[in-house]
Amino acid sequence: MVQAYILIQTEVGKARDVAAAITDINGVVRVDAVTGPYDVIVLTEAHSVDELGKMIVSKVQLVSGITRTLTCSVVRL
Repeated sequence: MVQAYILIQTEVGKARDVAAAITDINGVVRVDAVTGPYDVIVLTEAHSVDELGKMIVSKVQLVSGITRTLTCSVVRL
């Protein structure tokens, strides 16, 4: 199982709508609205890096109101 945090910037005033839409995507573990340079942070899980990439590109990035994403893979040190 691989996990990653997706840091999301949204259009002004769209953070709530984006967070609500992302909550329903399969593989999303947690969604939080935050302050700072990003508006929403999402914890995701997938069986492989390829599956994670497909979810991000074909589902998360297509949510209306998202302007930019940054994916941070979780590593176990």
